[in-house]
Amino acid sequence: MSTEFDTLTQCLTDNDMVVDGAEIHGMMCGMLCGGMSLSEQQWLVVLQDTMNQGQPLAKTVSEQLQNLFNETCQQLVDGQFALRLMLPDDTQPINDRGLALINWVQGFMAGFGLYQQKLSNCSEDVREALEDFSDIARMEEPMNDDEESEQALHEVVEYVRISALLCFNELGQSLLEDQQDSPSVH
Repeated sequence: MSTEFDTLTQCLTDNDMVVDGAEIHGMMCGMLCGGMSLSEQQWLVVLQDTMNQGQPLAKTVSEQLQNLFNETCQQLVDGQFALRLMLPDDTQPINDRGLALINWVQGFMAGFGLYQQKLSNCSEDVREALEDFSDIARMEEPMNDDEESEQALHEVVEYVRISALLCFNELGQSLLEDQQDSPSVH
């Protein structure tokens, strides 16, 4: 998703938004993994309120976010662990990628908290993953540009990805559930 990261981040910057593609994707994933319905269209208003001081989003931003939302929903319901975090690619400096991961996790935590306030409803695995996310979100130390740091960052990214899927599998709403909620006519 790196070219998408660059494209979306540039679009956000061009429209005077102070978030990057990682943070906005993290928040979107957090809302979905915290229990927001896949068919709910309020997510755009939530992002507008939280990431753009309540100001209307530019048409180009809205269109890119709608595409990202659709793609993210598809990845989450795929069942094949298809979720890809929106982060810079491996050619970018390691500290830029680490910062983007921190932004993604902070966005995830914010989005998750909007839809899942009762952690007592969550399994021990989900609570543990969220505690780890909280630790990741507070990381500040610069990383060395060496193989060991590359491997460590890769492992943390993979852990975050799998943990987000765990949250979605436990708390997320599927399209099938959305359709079952609507009354049927016999």
